[in-house]
Amino acid sequence: MSDSSRDLVGYGAEPPHARWPGGARVAVSLVLNYEEGGERSVLEGDAGSEGYLHEIVGAPPVTGGRDLNVESMFAYGARAGFWRVHRTLTARGVPATVFAVGRALERNPDAARAMAEAGWEVAGHGWRWIDYREVPEEEERADIARTVATIRRLTGSRPVGWYTGRIGPRTRRLVAEEGGFLYDSDDYSDDLPFHTTAAGRPHLVVPYGLDANDFKFLIVHGFTTAGDMLEYLVDTFDALHAEGADRPRLMNVGLHCRIIGRPGRIRALEGFLEHAARRGGAWFATREQVARHWLAEHPPRS
Repeated sequence: MSDSSRDLVGYGAEPPHARWPGGARVAVSLVLNYEEGGERSVLEGDAGSEGYLHEIVGAPPVTGGRDLNVESMFAYGARAGFWRVHRTLTARGVPATVFAVGRALERNPDAARAMAEAGWEVAGHGWRWIDYREVPEEEERADIARTVATIRRLTGSRPVGWYTGRIGPRTRRLVAEEGGFLYDSDDYSDDLPFHTTAAGRPHLVVPYGLDANDFKFLIVHGFTTAGDMLEYLVDTFDALHAEGADRPRLMNVGLHCRIIGRPGRIRALEGFLEHAARRGGAWFATREQVARHWLAEHPPRS
């Protein structure tokens, strides 16, 4: 891949006016990553347990056998953390998009049912929560199809959005070729959706973000307390709110059941929702809503 394949210009100095519904200054996308049960595991035929994004920060991954501590830390997200986040959002009537790993969702149909009943969007996040860079093309294609079928079966609706995270070189093309997706979010390069080309046709990207994201609790020099994350979320929202007087933007908030779902961290989410409600000017939307709005207001050029 040559340097010419990278777009380092984007919208430049004059990004389009988003024209969010109701004249909102900021479109806020809450994303709950549902991964617990789809991570690396000896029980799934992997060489060892997951070594990334769990509470023992910096510990070397265990190979050659099960790491029962890591397994139980991931299980917390499905057993307890998900329901704490679910209560927090549904009590306030705030929508969310779930990036759902197919294998994880399959293992907790009650959670899938609760997502659907809450009116949340459930988007695809791979069949397993693994690195897809070395996965053969046909296997990745099959995993996309299997994830689509699983989400449809468990929630009653097929996913129209996709985010692998640990993306492979063919992922976007395979998502576009599948034919049923409105957008993917495997991109971090902008504050607004944009059109690109994939599989020879226009393709919408709704960028994601890793800065306003609770995974920073589980990395060195990241967030330590709920107050750390809350302060960052408030600063991000306020900056975009000010810019949104003439150039509305998209704000991404990344969440994980096993991380923000801990009782000592949920206050970051609660406090942010309270702050945004007080300030006003926010459109809390699923990524599907953002995508459909963008396609209507800013269709791809022929």
